[in-house]
Amino acid sequence: MNLTDRIVVVTGAGGGIGAALSRRFAAEGAAAIVVADLNAEAADAVAESIGPVAHAIALDVTDEEQVRALVADTEERYGRIDLFCANAGVTTGGGVEVDDTGWDRAWRVNVLAHVYSARAVLPGMLARGGGHLLHTCSAAGVLTAVGDAAYTATKHASVGFAEWLAITYRDRGIRVSALCPQGVDTPMLADGIAEGHLGARVVAASGAVLTPDQVADAAIAGLAEERFLILPHPEVADYARRRAEDPDGWQAGMRKLIRRLTP
Repeated sequence: MNLTDRIVVVTGAGGGIGAALSRRFAAEGAAAIVVADLNAEAADAVAESIGPVAHAIALDVTDEEQVRALVADTEERYGRIDLFCANAGVTTGGGVEVDDTGWDRAWRVNVLAHVYSARAVLPGMLARGGGHLLHTCSAAGVLTAVGDAAYTATKHASVGFAEWLAITYRDRGIRVSALCPQGVDTPMLADGIAEGHLGARVVAASGAVLTPDQVADAAIAGLAEERFLILPHPEVADYARRRAEDPDGWQAGMRKLIRRLTP
């Protein structure tokens, strides 16, 4: 995908990866960027930093009616949506002890929000014969997230859903990409490290912690090549191969890493 003159929507765009994507799309020449976030003030600040091509909107991605309204408003305002980035995500920082409310929120933000946006945006894209969906799924979606059971399960589901979309709609002009970074310098990781979460420490010890801008660079390259799996951390591909070839050995290695990082 060439971003020049494209109409783009980014959810979870009030900070972190979403904000970096929005700014990079503007730099690449997008005609309009809808900056959507649950935090209206954060969305406004990002849109203001980008300039006139950006339009901020408050959005709860777990509310399907809000998602549908966002898509309808964008199509009415700009005529189409070329790229929809389902980027919002949440962690729980816990295992099986996390209550149903935590599991439900992870499921609704990390998975159902992707379903809602696809339902809303696909009819227009299919009618025009083209479009691109970019889903932020995390390296946890192809590996695991130590210390966060709900994040692991839901990110695996998000990768699975993205793959289903890619297989189902590619021949009808729809491109789908799953953005799967590992450690990224965002409040999500920083807060986890500050609070002593094991999963955050494992992520920080497993490879380079990239900036959101570096992740956006990788996303731009992946979109240009129309790749399904976009891996800002190339080593994740090697980890995934080892995991597939020797699941028991992979799990043993992860347990060894956990023991090394556990006081």
